[in-house]
Amino acid sequence: MNARSTVMAKGHEVERKWFVVDADGKTLGRLASEVAKILRGKHKAIYTPHVDTGDHVIIINAEKIVLTGKKLDQKTYRRHTGYPGGLREVTYRKLIEEKPEFVVHKAIKGMIPHNRLGRQMITKLKVYSGSEHPHSAQMPEVLEINY
Repeated sequence: MNARSTVMAKGHEVERKWFVVDADGKTLGRLASEVAKILRGKHKAIYTPHVDTGDHVIIINAEKIVLTGKKLDQKTYRRHTGYPGGLREVTYRKLIEEKPEFVVHKAIKGMIPHNRLGRQMITKLKVYSGSEHPHSAQMPEVLEINY
């Protein structure tokens, strides 16, 4: 190999780690951008844009996530049923009370590529509302996110 060659990672050569992140008191967007970076593999030296080089991430305490300012009442999640007049809007305050895992998952999913590679990357994300998770057999490392 000469000195100017660029190393491209192969999918089967990537070694994946498991990380657990505590979302207690963390800001939603800042946490989501750091986790998205780990899912994509941008924190590794072997990062290759067209290969999934990321690690697995487990997020616990999703119900204790924080939104700054008045976002809890002003930010809304919108979806459409497909029927006439079927627009449904829910504030994030109600959404965090009912489905806190969905809020965190949606924020992170919006920060990874919107293609088949991104769909493969998002499968490595596990979000739980409580402090327990069923992935202790993978021996996840605690990842402290400071921003």
